[in-house]
Amino acid sequence: MRKIYTGIDIGSDSIKIVVGEMNNAKMHVLASTSVRSAGIRKGIIVDENLAIDSLKLALDDIESNIGIRIKKAITTVPSNNREFSVVSASTPIEDEEVTGEDIVSVLHEATVDKIDSGEELVSIIPITFSVDDTENLIDPKGRKGQYLGVKAVLSTVPKINIYKVMNVLNSCDIEVIDIVFGSIGDYYEVKSKQTDKSLGAIINIGSETMNVSIFNKGILIKNSIIELGSKNIDKDISYVYGLDSATSRNLKENFAASSRRYADVNDVIELETKDNKKIVINKYELSEVVEARLVELLKLAKKEINHLKKRKISYIIVTGGITELAGFNYVVENTLGINASNMNITTMGIRDNKYSTSAGLIKYLDSKLEIRDNEYSMFDNAQIHELMNNKKSILKTNNETLVGKVFGYFTGN
Repeated sequence: MRKIYTGIDIGSDSIKIVVGEMNNAKMHVLASTSVRSAGIRKGIIVDENLAIDSLKLALDDIESNIGIRIKKAITTVPSNNREFSVVSASTPIEDEEVTGEDIVSVLHEATVDKIDSGEELVSIIPITFSVDDTENLIDPKGRKGQYLGVKAVLSTVPKINIYKVMNVLNSCDIEVIDIVFGSIGDYYEVKSKQTDKSLGAIINIGSETMNVSIFNKGILIKNSIIELGSKNIDKDISYVYGLDSATSRNLKENFAASSRRYADVNDVIELETKDNKKIVINKYELSEVVEARLVELLKLAKKEINHLKKRKISYIIVTGGITELAGFNYVVENTLGINASNMNITTMGIRDNKYSTSAGLIKYLDSKLEIRDNEYSMFDNAQIHELMNNKKSILKTNNETLVGKVFGYFTGN
């Protein structure tokens, strides 16, 4: 079976969608898009109608790319007021050999009577399994025994967090197959043998908030939201230069560097202020403004990491759209230390850190289904056939256009 999934990341600044095919834990991106969002404040949907309009724009864009309708997806839900708890359970093994169904059964048993009436389950992630007296198993499938046990981390949020997201996706005719916190998506985008053995942190700098998450051996154990983000840089630029918010944002994204070390004082741009006055801005001074705020944001995140976990952190990874600014890794290492780094997505089709969550959602779901021995695709055989034909047609058209351009170049046409 071809395993093709859609990941949707609903953010305050934008909605990101990735359609990807998983094969041997590797993802091939079939399509991706990022569309400015509305009706979402600090990660929470405050106006469902505006959020629905934004999601429809994103869906229309990605569907025009792949040529078929998106009907199912895994999506993010806000982690505000989330709760984590360690739970355990044990169930009989049906046929004396552990199968995916036994794993599903024991994980379900671990949630029984563990969720308050006002809460909704987001995820239950196994820490270790046991089969009879054999403990600390990561994947127990195929083991023989009488009883399967599990120790897992259960995460819940207030129902209102989830219901608004579900309403928006259902209004766009999207069936939600699974939900997860965005930070888990970020982790699965950088997941490695090293991170799976270590205690570390991931910082996602969003538009209006920073999400700081602690992972112990790949398990999300702590999470905190700081109500500051890249939008504060826009405000700083607007205040210093007297520009409107849209111009300030564009200046940050397309002209500034994250550090003055990566800016030339002779590189200048002329703009018009809110008072209709002409102003000349040089890149060096602008980058000083950006760097000052970035350092403040990262220091706040570092303080929060120290508050969340007293033990030594092996790694800190920073992601979010703002991390694409030139020189960002220098600011990260200079502020957080040598064990900190900037995320670097190199997957063709999503070479931008803003896709870390939506891409990671797909990898998370594939890993979750694999441990449960569940073969699944969000697209049926007819859709997959149409999708592949459409992709071949697009690729052929692009190649023919490229060949035509090259031929024209050499012939002078």
